[in-house]
Amino acid sequence: VQLQASGGGLVQTGDFLRLSCAASGRPLINYRVGWFRQAPGKEREGVSCIEKDDSTTYYVDDTKGRFTISRDKAKNTVYLQMDSLKPEDTAVYFCATIKRPYCSGDPHFVHPWGQGTQVTVSS
Repeated sequence: VQLQASGGGLVQTGDFLRLSCAASGRPLINYRVGWFRQAPGKEREGVSCIEKDDSTTYYVDDTKGRFTISRDKAKNTVYLQMDSLKPEDTAVYFCATIKRPYCSGDPHFVHPWGQGTQVTVSS
């Protein structure tokens, strides 16, 4: 299932954003969902993942304690709350369902990418 990310924008250091990840016609509760990001000139990396039982994993040490992944079953949406944003968080953020039978931050094991959302943090 292809997911669409939204909610990005241009913010200042220390601000917050909440990204949303939605799927049309498919209940996300049936999937593991990951957030990934790709900064200019860098490879895409896993940021966080939420399991079917809503347990969570964070892959980027610098985002631990600042980013929170969550799921709203009623809205069929997965969120990434990003607090205390830093310029190094600047990237295009994507969400995707995970192919593996467990959460993974490897961008090679996801279902087809949807459109990402740009996050720019100015210093």
